[in-house]
Amino acid sequence: MAGLWLAIAVLGCANVAAWSQGTPPEPAGYRLENYRAPTPSSLAGARTVDTVEAALLWRDKAAVFVDVMPQAPRPANLPAGTVWRDKPRFSIPGSAWLPDTGYGELAAATEAYLKNGLATLTGGDRAKPLVIFCLRDCWMSWNAAKRAVAWGYTNVIWYAEGTDGWQAADLPLEQVQALPRE
Repeated sequence: MAGLWLAIAVLGCANVAAWSQGTPPEPAGYRLENYRAPTPSSLAGARTVDTVEAALLWRDKAAVFVDVMPQAPRPANLPAGTVWRDKPRFSIPGSAWLPDTGYGELAAATEAYLKNGLATLTGGDRAKPLVIFCLRDCWMSWNAAKRAVAWGYTNVIWYAEGTDGWQAADLPLEQVQALPRE
């Protein structure tokens, strides 16, 4: 019993330390709401990188880059015949865009889209480095990276600064298209 209380005290101290540094602690599960909010500084089972490290991985083609930024849906109340153009997504060159896969709860089809996308992008090699990102202060990439870890990917890299950090460092962005859904 004393061991349990010690573990609770240690976890409590870790959470207090995280909050004192201005970052929330890692939740036990997935973030289910308020996705644009400060994120933890780490993700258990994954490595967190800053823009300098992400740029080195990108330059050296040492990892698969996966963008999980959501795609704006077509408004339901558009009159018939109205032309709808998706908002373009500018991302890290060469990255694969798997939109809508970072929500805390995923529909079965969206979860399968993410699973199949990661398997395809890695050629089924769960040890292949995966850099998962979105925007700064966006839980979508944290959730998606957590899923990849839970699915047995052993070299998950979370780039928390995302395209905001990339653009702030004056690194190139290119327009990307979502990977097709089956």
